[in-house]
Amino acid sequence: MQIEVWVDLVCPWCYIGTGRLQQALAGLEDGEDVEVRYRSFQLDPSAPSDGQVSVAEHLGAAYGGGGAEAGRQMAARTEAIAAQEGITFDHADAPWTNSRDGHRLLHLALDEGGPDLQARLGRELFAAYFERARNLADPAVLREAAAAAGLDAARVEEVLAGQEYDDRVARDVEEAAALGATGVPFFVLDRRYAVSGAQPVEVFAEALELARTGQGS
Repeated sequence: MQIEVWVDLVCPWCYIGTGRLQQALAGLEDGEDVEVRYRSFQLDPSAPSDGQVSVAEHLGAAYGGGGAEAGRQMAARTEAIAAQEGITFDHADAPWTNSRDGHRLLHLALDEGGPDLQARLGRELFAAYFERARNLADPAVLREAAAAAGLDAARVEEVLAGQEYDDRVARDVEEAAALGATGVPFFVLDRRYAVSGAQPVEVFAEALELARTGQGS
């Protein structure tokens, strides 16, 4: 079974949703062959890279009708849900930032080490942003996450220095739209079943069973 997961690395629900998927996968029988691949999505491609505006400030201005305190309250609600999943979020003071370079490194990881390496990098990037409030547009932060995941440092430097994998990121975004995704996380199982959003573990388990047995196809 192949599972494609469209994520944005600065989307809290993507971190929560991929964690819930992993919980559902842990309930499969031993020997079940499942491959999970991250695909790219950008909720805000115009987000800056300078890290001057915090998530709390951005949320407050864009959705809360107020300043940083309104945004901080919004972030706190997400943090409470993450805590139920065993994840300690501390991202209100993280920079509202562009995730494109992180996505390019996810494609590098897939090419260099397959889905396992890509998944390790994805976890490192999510943790850097949501647990440690790091700027994912900062090359130093990206290098640190890539090293922790096990990527080749020289290749990471090559990718960050140029535009490699930009086309792959763009294609992923276009394909998500073609599949009907209007937001993320968006999960596609064997190109037959789709699950939208950070659904409960039970919903993912049901979708996995449908994909495994082929029911409804």
